[in-house]
Amino acid sequence: MNPQEFQERIREAAGRGAAVRIRGGGTKDFYGNAARGELLDTRSHAGVVAYEPTELVMTARCGTPLREIQEILGEKNQMLAFEPPHFGPAATLGGCVAAGLSGPRRASAGAVRDFVLGTKIIDGRGQALAFGGQVMKNVAGYDVSRLLAGSLGTLGLILEVSLKVLPRPAAEATLRLELPQARALESLNRWAGQPLPISASAWLDGELALRLSGSPGALRAAAEKIGGEELERSVAQGYWIGIREQTDPFFAGDVPLWRLSLPSHAAQIELPGAQLIEWGGALRWLKTNADAVTVRSATARAGGHATLFRAGDKPEGAFTALTPVLARLHRGLKAVFDPAGILNPGRMSAEF
Repeated sequence: MNPQEFQERIREAAGRGAAVRIRGGGTKDFYGNAARGELLDTRSHAGVVAYEPTELVMTARCGTPLREIQEILGEKNQMLAFEPPHFGPAATLGGCVAAGLSGPRRASAGAVRDFVLGTKIIDGRGQALAFGGQVMKNVAGYDVSRLLAGSLGTLGLILEVSLKVLPRPAAEATLRLELPQARALESLNRWAGQPLPISASAWLDGELALRLSGSPGALRAAAEKIGGEELERSVAQGYWIGIREQTDPFFAGDVPLWRLSLPSHAAQIELPGAQLIEWGGALRWLKTNADAVTVRSATARAGGHATLFRAGDKPEGAFTALTPVLARLHRGLKAVFDPAGILNPGRMSAEF
């Protein structure tokens, strides 16, 4: 299906007031609230439009598989620095941006939205719109392109994305230390204020893993300062892929999985269940059967918010309820981009 056909489908659906469910590879269907509406599959609109390794920019269509993008970048020793999770081989670029999820390197490199330079979309009226460009200097005024990151298709069908890419680190090493949670959080916050090349962290069951990225000399100096045991390279690579793709044993089973977003300096949260901590303390995965009110109240008291990431049922909704101010902003954006309210309705909340 080409862009004109996408436009016709959306215009026709808007005329009938029929919901449209925008979907790529479907590897993140579990994320957010249940999708509904007539399926609009984006995978046919695929391919890399432009790639300038010397300019560190790639432009690709929404249906392009993420694995294909990473293979092309790998040939030039470059990468998507925000380490997007795939959650399956069918993951696409459009779904990556729409979900707005980042992997272990997010705390040091930035989030998806920080690497989006420009986008082309089709809005809820069936209009083709373009925002941003292919270089950082083209981003001026209100950056709509980055607004699309994490919007879960509620503002438009993302046709094309221009992304900033980065060189791969010259060297990487992973250290493992035995630390209780409180000491691990204190250490992570202390190290964050020092010039250490920490590109990822993960704490689970009394063990803290730290990935160092940079020059071999910087890694040696950091390892001497931090201490711990260095993992064998292949073991370390498998470990971080397991965290990113949630194939690590921690994520297995049917117990609901919560994603707690907190200030990195927040103290240990006393909630029942098992926790895995990433991003220097700012991201805490919680597996628990505790009810939504208990989890969200405890997280709010710590200065953060909680998302029900994976669960068989989400009667309270996947996301924390918006404040009145944020709800008004969301309604305004939805009215501009999708006045008929047909694009992925309910995916973010009952209202949107």
